[in-house]
Amino acid sequence: MSDLHQSTPETRRDSRSDSRFFGQPGVLANLFGVELWERFSFYGMQGILLIYLYYSAADGGLGIDEGVATGIVGAYGGAVYLSTILGAWLADRLIGPERTLFYSAVCVMAGHVALALVPGLGGVGIGLVLIALGSGGVKANATSLVGSLYDEHDTRRDAGFSLFYMGINIGALLGPLLTGLLQKEAGFHWGFGAAAVGMALGLVQYALSRKNLPEETHHVANPLPVDKRVAYVLLGLAALFLVGVLAWVGVITLDRLANIVIGISLLAAIGYFALILSDKDVQGAERSRIFAFMPLFVCNVVFWSLYQQQFTVVTLYADKRLDRDLFGWEMPVSWVNSINPVFIIVLAGVFAAVWTKLGDRQPATPLKFGAGTALMGVAFFCFLPMPSGENSAPLLGLVGILLVFTLVELLISPVGLSATTKLAPKKYTTQMVALYFLSIALGTALAGTLAGYYDEAAETPFFLWVGLASVVTGVVVMLASKPIHKLMAGVD
Repeated sequence: MSDLHQSTPETRRDSRSDSRFFGQPGVLANLFGVELWERFSFYGMQGILLIYLYYSAADGGLGIDEGVATGIVGAYGGAVYLSTILGAWLADRLIGPERTLFYSAVCVMAGHVALALVPGLGGVGIGLVLIALGSGGVKANATSLVGSLYDEHDTRRDAGFSLFYMGINIGALLGPLLTGLLQKEAGFHWGFGAAAVGMALGLVQYALSRKNLPEETHHVANPLPVDKRVAYVLLGLAALFLVGVLAWVGVITLDRLANIVIGISLLAAIGYFALILSDKDVQGAERSRIFAFMPLFVCNVVFWSLYQQQFTVVTLYADKRLDRDLFGWEMPVSWVNSINPVFIIVLAGVFAAVWTKLGDRQPATPLKFGAGTALMGVAFFCFLPMPSGENSAPLLGLVGILLVFTLVELLISPVGLSATTKLAPKKYTTQMVALYFLSIALGTALAGTLAGYYDEAAETPFFLWVGLASVVTGVVVMLASKPIHKLMAGVD
């Protein structure tokens, strides 16, 4: 066996008892670093992706139609969350969470390299597929690896996760700043190259210390029987062949990508709900909680379909409608994507303190979801009074709107996964988490499709109707909060 797998019970205890990293286990610094750089590369690339797709060749872009470009971005974002299911399966059935994280990070880096070095749509196709698959694997396993550092009753756990998520937001803050600056001053491929270098730095520091992770992170929880592996390989190859044929005959096209991801996510979600509800072992309170989860699922889809407009409509708005003049220097378009992480860093602790202070008096989960969804619609209404005309909207106005985005995120996103795990039947905890990620995949892909209806020359109907749909959804869930809470059968 290699040194990677020679952790002993003593070293495992040491990894859980030391306090070298701000009072946390020293190996948390390793996971903090790899997640920071992965988010740096992810958000840095995404900050310039849309404008790369629709900018003209003279401006360094590919000249794709704006509606098609937003659909590609939405489909890519949805595919990231779809691939978390694959990442979790690889960890549970084939290679374990630690190896899955490592190889996923390699995949992400290769995707950014492809975007930086391979010209045209070929680079976009190769790059986005690799990044989507890799980011899904990182998302599915990084959090579980952090959890492995703590014993069940370790009082440092919540603080450790807070520190870890701080790394996420530091990366999300810095990525668009650097890649946007490089894109503006040197060209798109320099920006993509910076994302690749950032991921490489995270991968190197992770590789140097990955052997220090607890022993169980190197193990496969539920190994796939050897005699079934060939069948899965053949199934995977058949799926790839089918995708190739559908693309060749013109069924899968660039302008249909977002709708295809929406369809896959919707069918998968319906399948999961049917699977769980048809199980005779899921009865009583467990069955009731599945029905309580359904309106939360819908709210989450609506929330993410608006929230992910940061990388579609908000990017278009920043490029065409926003006054980006900063003391005589034009701010890069992607810098608007660094506004939200600043607010998250500042306000996440405030929200945590408020919920802790309120204790049992805090709003019930359905009320939080409904209020957040309605407030998300209000954020879109806030675009309506902004001045019309090219590059005339004030930067402070957009900052205020993105502050509302952040408030909604803190109402819904941290609560979502927690509520999912609490509502899940014991037999289907993993499948319920998959359902949660499917709601994000569905909402993110919908964001791309909805953005295709945005027209900066006549934007009022878009902001009005999209905002109204979100407000109505939120109000309905708030009005139904008590019966939904009753269906939750004792879960707060």
